[in-house]
Formats: sequence, structure tokens, C-alpha cells
Amino acid sequence: MDFFSDIAGKRAVVTGACGVVGRWIAASLREAGAALCLTDTDAQALQDYAEELGLGSGSFTFAADLTDEASINGLVNTVEEHWGAADILVNNAGIYPSGFLLDISTQDFDRIFAVNLRAPFILTKGIALQMIAKGIKGSVINISSGASRKMRRTVVPYCTSKTALDRLTKGFAIELAEFGIRVNALEPGFAAGSAVSSLTDEHIANTIAAIPLGRPSSPSDVANGLLYLASEASAYVTGATLTIDGGNSIGSLAVHQAKKHPL
Repeated sequence: MDFFSDIAGKRAVVTGACGVVGRWIAASLREAGAALCLTDTDAQALQDYAEELGLGSGSFTFAADLTDEASINGLVNTVEEHWGAADILVNNAGIYPSGFLLDISTQDFDRIFAVNLRAPFILTKGIALQMIAKGIKGSVINISSGASRKMRRTVVPYCTSKTALDRLTKGFAIELAEFGIRVNALEPGFAAGSAVSSLTDEHIANTIAAIPLGRPSSPSDVANGLLYLASEASAYVTGATLTIDGGNSIGSLAVHQAKKHPL
């Protein structure tokens, strides 16, 4: 962690903090010495995880509904009340309920885009304005996915939302550069248990077998990439996507039988 020692004392907001990847991200920032604002939908789960991490008085939690603009703005206002401004924002929260396009409801489609795209827009805008007001040259990290470039049956809205998030990342990067705020995306590898939809043991085994480096993502894989983008080690990096997925997005070692629609 010495390579990322400049993160110590910085203030970081992490959305989706109670999920698998969110926990890895929060733990890595905590270990690096950052104060944390952890946010997710479940207030009790947030409090339990904050206690597990042993967060100090400079950190806090905020239960937010990322489909609700008022709730997101409440989070932004709370960050300002506690810190004035954050130094790091990690837009990690994401949902991907599965379903064929012929079956998925308009409500589910809208909810996916609300959490995966609209919320990062609202939150990045709000946090960036605070950074600018305080003269903070901060770092925004959007958690993307190889699905942004590799279409998958039954999760097309998720794939599409991540493609749009990648473009939003580049858009914010080019517009916030004049203020010294960097905006990048991180693509973690497969992490069993991070899906909203439950995964069968067979699916998990087949997915891992198809990864060129032969294993799922680990906490340290995500931590090293996240801390790099959050720290001054990446001071000349903005608008980029860092892929840490064992080669999964460049090709597959196994050909899975395509799931077919029952019609």
C-alpha cells in the first residue's frame, strides 16, 4: 500500500458499498487510510459493515435509493455537511436483473438505467461541483464491465447501460479536466456472488473455466486497480478504462451453449 500512500487522509464516497465488489473497494480505501462515506440501500447493513471495518469519526454511512434523485441529492448534501467536499467518488452500485428483451418490463429497463447510468450522472455532477468549489483536484471512478463491449443474452439492458457509462466517463473526463478532476472507469473481473440474480454452481464453474488466466477476481485485483486510479500514481490518466479481468473480455477459452428463449 506504500505506493498509494497519498490516499491517506483523503475522503472517498463509495456507492453499492455492501455488495461483493463494493466491500472490496471500501476495504482497500480504508486500509489505504481514507475516510469513507459508504452508501447502499440497507441502512442496517451499512452500519454493520462500517463497524466491521472499524470506521472512525471522520467516516459515515448514508442509505440512499439511487433510483430517486431526491435521495441522491440528499447524499450529496450530506457529503458537503460532513466534509465540504470529497476527494474520491466511486460509482460502484449497479444492478443487472436478467431477462430476454421480449420479456423484460419497461419498469425494469428504466430501473437498470436509473441505477447504472442516471445515478452516476447526478452523483458525479453534485460531487464534482463541490470539488470545484473547494479547489480539489479529485478522482471519479466508475465501475464498468466487460459487458460494455461484449453483448450477453438475457442481460442486454445491463450491457447497454455499461456502454453508456463508458461514454459518460469520457464525457465527464473531457469536461472536468480543466478543473483538474480525473474521471476513469474500472472493469473488475468475474466475482461470484455479486449478481442480483443467483448463479448456479455450474454457471460459476463454466465462467471461471472460460477465463484465460483461469480464476475469478480477488479482492487484491480490484484493490490494486482502484487505488491506482484514486491516487496520484495515475495523475496523468483520465477518460481511460482499466480492465482487470484475467483476459475474460478479450476472448473465451470455452464456448458456452447459448441460452434460448422458450418460444
